[in-house]
Amino acid sequence: MLKDIFMSLSKNQFLNSTAKKYGLKMGAQSVVAGTNIDEVMKSIKELNAHGISCTVDNLGEFVFKEEEATEAKEQILKVIEAIHEHKVDAHISLKPTQLGLDIEYSVCLSNLREIVDRANNYSIFINIDMEDSSHLRPTFDLLDELSIEYANVGTVIQAYLLRADEYIEKYKNYRLRIVKGAYKEPNECAYQNKNEIDRNFIKFIEWHLLNGKFTSIATHDHMIINHVKEFVKRKNIPNEQFEFQMLYGFRKELQLQLASEGYNFCTYVPFGNDWYGYFMRRLAERPQNLNLVAKQVFNKKTNTVIGVAAAAFMLGRMTKKTKKKRR
Repeated sequence: MLKDIFMSLSKNQFLNSTAKKYGLKMGAQSVVAGTNIDEVMKSIKELNAHGISCTVDNLGEFVFKEEEATEAKEQILKVIEAIHEHKVDAHISLKPTQLGLDIEYSVCLSNLREIVDRANNYSIFINIDMEDSSHLRPTFDLLDELSIEYANVGTVIQAYLLRADEYIEKYKNYRLRIVKGAYKEPNECAYQNKNEIDRNFIKFIEWHLLNGKFTSIATHDHMIINHVKEFVKRKNIPNEQFEFQMLYGFRKELQLQLASEGYNFCTYVPFGNDWYGYFMRRLAERPQNLNLVAKQVFNKKTNTVIGVAAAAFMLGRMTKKTKKKRR
């Protein structure tokens, strides 16, 4: 039930615009690395100092105007320049809808091509994030077109999708991030059972490690991480072939531990004012995320339920105040 509530909230445009006005509230400051480029560069340098690389996401949702897509493109170009100028170990993750996919495919392709071209000049990798299933086909189309000209692009395979076997085989020669999947999808296109998703997730990780290019394993699940560690040792897969990935602000001790053990580790670093949808999806994704946020935002005597209730109450109060002002 909580997952459904948070997924529903993540798509609410009014709450998203309201949340922007109040900055990183309700715990988001623990999982979002600042609101501007200077702040995110500082966060990246701190992670780099511990041997951790980063993939940077300029947060953005609900882009339906071409000027907003252009603005997002310009911001991402600035991030690329900052990565180059500061000489940090980082690359870019981006969502096609932020660059105009919901406006027109050609708008998104033009914006994305400019980004990939700029990044290619600096040997910076661009990961095209996957969104919900309605955007799946055009996102793969974007990858297909761009990879004709550029080698610095890759994408994400979502293990809960029924056709994921087909996608991971087709794109085996790409750098792939393998995830379980964070969107609420219907039965006809995605598995709903956690055990089925976990089995698929492990199967795809192993397959791509053995048959594919570089593999990014995105999970906070220590049991799956331990399984991967045993698998690569048994199959003599070198550390250069893969990395573990986790979200900024989650399981910090484990991130540091894996990096100190000599594994390639990459933290997914989101930043910007448009944090609301991302934050809600992280809360919806796994019950453990509620605990992780609550532990970092509230004191030890405050449990998760109180923390979530307080956050919901705060957002409700903000919404009511905004409505009154409009009247």
